[in-house]
Amino acid sequence: MTTPTASSMSGGPYRRAHVDPLAGLRTPADPPWDVYLTGTVFLDIIFTGLDSAPVRGTESWARGMGSSPGGVANMATALSRLGLRTSLAAAFGDDHYGEYCWDALEHGEGIDLSPSRTVPGWHSPVTVSMAYEGERTMVSHGHEPPPEEPAPDCPPRARAAVASLVPGKRASWIAQAARKGARIFADVGWDDTGAWDLAGLADLEHCEAFLPNAAEAMRYTGAECPREAAHALTAHVPVAVVTLGAEGAYAVDGRTGETAVVPAIAVEALDPTGAGDVFVAGFVTGTLADWPLADRLAFAGLTAALSVQEFGGSLSAPGWSEIGAWWRKVQSLQAQDPEALRRYAFLADLVPDEEGRPWPLRRAVPTIGFRRSA
Repeated sequence: MTTPTASSMSGGPYRRAHVDPLAGLRTPADPPWDVYLTGTVFLDIIFTGLDSAPVRGTESWARGMGSSPGGVANMATALSRLGLRTSLAAAFGDDHYGEYCWDALEHGEGIDLSPSRTVPGWHSPVTVSMAYEGERTMVSHGHEPPPEEPAPDCPPRARAAVASLVPGKRASWIAQAARKGARIFADVGWDDTGAWDLAGLADLEHCEAFLPNAAEAMRYTGAECPREAAHALTAHVPVAVVTLGAEGAYAVDGRTGETAVVPAIAVEALDPTGAGDVFVAGFVTGTLADWPLADRLAFAGLTAALSVQEFGGSLSAPGWSEIGAWWRKVQSLQAQDPEALRRYAFLADLVPDEEGRPWPLRRAVPTIGFRRSA
């Protein structure tokens, strides 16, 4: 018997279609990274195919299961698969889960982990996600890693950084990244304090774009509808993007007055885990590529819609070969809405040719590795 290596546990190397959405904008003076992120990496274990939510005192069987890196790994993987040079600072446990997540991100996805560290004796955080009826329920467990002084060059120079704002707390790295020239994109979680005070999101002053969902946007602004909330947010941040769930998304650029609304793409969702992260990654990609606001919004919605048709958060993110396959398919449909086709016409010059398509991207599988005979 042989013990599997980290590479065999993560599924081995995969080839992918190489599309660089920033190719026409790159110069020798550019920062080394397109996007910098920091946060917690979880091992996600996802159950799908449940007919309903688990009932207390009973046992439920899921028809599907997958495992993949989760947490901030969702965003990092989505960005990397869209062709952005991505750097991640995170703590990893020195257990098998941590080894698998590190290898899957560094070798499987090409993410720079030089700002990351392995913490001896610290076990990896774990999230169990159960998907049913288009929703999900999660149970997580983990401990804070021991504190460590950041490296002198952390955060590194990057075109952009993605942050998750925490009400009432500042993250010093956000201001540091902004001072180094990074464009900051931010989302926010539910405010458990119930204050819903924009003044409590102090780091919003460093942000170029803020991407809350409709409920969060209306609570923070006191607006009666998501569109009104988006416009109100532009008093605090240049670009506001409000996600509307099954209804799509609405965006406002307060600097130019430009607005955009894009309906959601109707798909049969297998697992919504990480869809919000993939949406943000798509919007960041379009922004750095200097696309019009409507194209950025449409692209973000498309990448999120493709992701919910696969297991897990990080490894459900689409790459350019999947985006290209979708574009070719919708063009072939005889009953296609011409307006919908025009909405995504910008993809024609981006997606790879059908000839020579790469092997499929790594996807979440029920277990992280098998022992194989020598």
